[in-house]
Amino acid sequence: MAVPSVNISIEQGADFTATFTIANNDSSVYNLNQSTAVAKLRKHHSSSTSYDFTTTITISTGKVKLDMSDEVTSTLEPGRYYYDILLTSSGTGLKTRVIEGMALVSGGIS
Repeated sequence: MAVPSVNISIEQGADFTATFTIANNDSSVYNLNQSTAVAKLRKHHSSSTSYDFTTTITISTGKVKLDMSDEVTSTLEPGRYYYDILLTSSGTGLKTRVIEGMALVSGGIS
């Protein structure tokens, strides 16, 4: 499965949420049974500082939801970041990157 690139926008100081439907190459729902998801945001791929998204999986619909609280987004400097979603199968231990992309953090005024 090719890793789709999906760019997102995060508003500094605001709650962030995004939901992604994970699909196979034939557009069928990806099997998320026995999977856990981890999603991180970094300034660049080798940055030692990362910010974690809270992840929620809905197995029946193949959806992975990312959340980041305003407490976390308020610590982000405006600019370009990179993120990805990594699934781990608890049955096999197989790790699969299912989404990746850029995240543009816009500065807050209020």
